[in-house]
Amino acid sequence: MTTNLSTDHSRAQLVADDPTFGKQVVGTSRGDRESSFNLADFTVPNGTEEDWRFTPVKELAPFFADKLEGTLPEVTAEGVELEVVDRDDVRLGTIQAPGDRAAVVAWNSFEKAHVVTVPENGQAEGLIKVTGQGGDPSALHLFIEAEKNSNSTIVVSHDGSANLSETIEIDVKEGANLTFVTVQEWEDDAIHLSNNRLRLAKDASIRHIVVTLGGKIVRITTDGEYTGTGGDMELLGAYYTDAGQHQEHRLFVNHSVPDCRSNATYKGALQGKDAHAVWIGDVLIDVTATGTDTYELNRNLVLTEGAKADSVPNLEIKTGEIEGAGHASATGRFDDEQLFYLQARGIPEDVARRLVVRGFFASLINQIGVPAVQEKLMEAIEVELDETMAGVQA
Repeated sequence: MTTNLSTDHSRAQLVADDPTFGKQVVGTSRGDRESSFNLADFTVPNGTEEDWRFTPVKELAPFFADKLEGTLPEVTAEGVELEVVDRDDVRLGTIQAPGDRAAVVAWNSFEKAHVVTVPENGQAEGLIKVTGQGGDPSALHLFIEAEKNSNSTIVVSHDGSANLSETIEIDVKEGANLTFVTVQEWEDDAIHLSNNRLRLAKDASIRHIVVTLGGKIVRITTDGEYTGTGGDMELLGAYYTDAGQHQEHRLFVNHSVPDCRSNATYKGALQGKDAHAVWIGDVLIDVTATGTDTYELNRNLVLTEGAKADSVPNLEIKTGEIEGAGHASATGRFDDEQLFYLQARGIPEDVARRLVVRGFFASLINQIGVPAVQEKLMEAIEVELDETMAGVQA
């Protein structure tokens, strides 16, 4: 069986602390890219830009308009209080600035924002449900604030039909620990763009988990920064890309503070004609970020012909005084040798295929640490495997 595999991309850029050398890379650093709240600073993308070259921008044209005024999704909460505030609330817009045209349009378009606050030294487990109502593109703004020394788990679940451009600001204060999960279970016609902007204070930690299972086009950009030493950022992602779906996950971790850690692990399976998964991992270690420890990993398992994955890890280092830095990326088709090995020991083919895919996701799922999300992901994988087996048997 021949499978349409992507070209693996890998780039590690070491920028020496030398003015002459630095001039050779002016404008190429991830940290030099535009970020602004001003719409005029971003032109409408045409697909040739670095940030958009893998994205079907023609289908996203309505999301690049000056303002989005479509039907808003329904937003409800369980286990936490959901505060609705005006856009002039002083907390909003404090966690970095938008980094692309879609994100700045979303910022300029929302009128009300939803805020969840975990109090100092408090604990919380909450679910925020975002249910699409269809209609033209709209903008949703969420703000999650984990106060000092708090310990919380917040899950944001998306379903229904929608054309949604979303901003999620996450502020993790000193000594706080937050597990944040965003789940995409949209209907097949949904388009969802989301910019997650994270800020970690001294000794704060976040486990940021992205689970993408549905939608026609899903593009999630996650931008993380530190404001104090000892920050710990764990970025996990799982996706199952089906026929005709485009699922894109982009990460940017900006290490500008000493003695902080980041670790990114994303895994995805793809099946069906024109299934397209994109993963971009950008890590910038600035001159000031001595003692940094970072690693990023992306793995893609292509189950059928006609699916394609693009995987691009980028590591830019401006200081040699770090604990460690690395990345790994691989895209491969289903391993027939593993299948043969299991069948040779009396395991039926359908069971053997399920075991291989389960094994591929197992280590990542175990890291999620939220039982309800782990169960949902395993159930979704089983449903997708049923479709795969039906195709194989046909």
